[in-house]
Amino acid sequence: MDAVVYREVGGRPRIERVEVPSCPADGAVLRVEATGVCRSDWHAWRGHDPVPLPHTPGHEFAGTVVEIGSQVTDVAVGTRVTAPFVNGCGRCAWCASGEAAVCPDQTQPGFTHPGSYAQYVVVRAAGFNLVPLPDGVDMVTAAALGCRFATAWRALTVHGGVGPGREVAVFGCGGVGLSAVMIAVALGARVTAVDLSPNALTRATELGAAVTVRSADPVAAVIDATDGGAHVSLDALGAPATADAAVRSLRRRGTHVQVGLMLGAAARAPLPWDRVIAWELTVVGSHGMAAADYPPMLDLVADGRLRPAELVGSVVDLTGAVDALMAMDGPGAGAGIVVARP
Repeated sequence: MDAVVYREVGGRPRIERVEVPSCPADGAVLRVEATGVCRSDWHAWRGHDPVPLPHTPGHEFAGTVVEIGSQVTDVAVGTRVTAPFVNGCGRCAWCASGEAAVCPDQTQPGFTHPGSYAQYVVVRAAGFNLVPLPDGVDMVTAAALGCRFATAWRALTVHGGVGPGREVAVFGCGGVGLSAVMIAVALGARVTAVDLSPNALTRATELGAAVTVRSADPVAAVIDATDGGAHVSLDALGAPATADAAVRSLRRRGTHVQVGLMLGAAARAPLPWDRVIAWELTVVGSHGMAAADYPPMLDLVADGRLRPAELVGSVVDLTGAVDALMAMDGPGAGAGIVVARP
């Protein structure tokens, strides 16, 4: 099969002919119909999130089941599916309690093993992790769900408790940030979007953001726009400055959700803990979403109340996926999600 492969950190990925992956006893092989190009893939390629080399990236995908393992009884060949980027083991206490996103034995296509910038990809613990797609959700739309959109959904609904009348501040309007804007608006919240890119803020406005803030020091503007501070803030970029500003933009008893990856030196970035304690703020991380939690989100996609297809900026081939991955070295927010069709 054709697959994107890089053999060293930061080395130019190339399209190579490789073996189709073998099917684990508990897993499934999918023919990849569409795969998103995500900044998490860029982090791995740049060495911020180490992966085994040589490596094929890709963790946002939709496809068709072409083979199942001997232990799989509840997945049929030919089913149209997607999967979360965190694949729980399906056996531990965390998975049993619905918390597969923090499974200690999780696997992640595109990180722990070859990913979906390829014609075929393996999903382990397939019966636990595969999500059948409703007829009204096409493959390109489904590929935009697996990391950025599903992560934003869980961050806002489970951790943020977002609903009508809530003030939500989204810091960073790339793929996950714009997903958060769309979802928060659909849930009835009022959204303030923060970014340095005019294009990104234009898209945020188009998706329903009530206020946009373009500033390297946006705290005062966000507090003013939210009438005293946001109920929920979300750092979708993952940087010390945005995390700090997002926490300081909250009102008393507010909740900050950290979605953007904090890697390298940023992993130990400080936060204004005096404010956290005195104002009884909540600070929580959010890491994907379990397959079992997809149905309510997919219902809103299928009936048109959520429109992730509007976040897709371009559909490319595997060569285009390489170009899009490497372009993340520079600015480019607001161009929309890039989806490749291998």
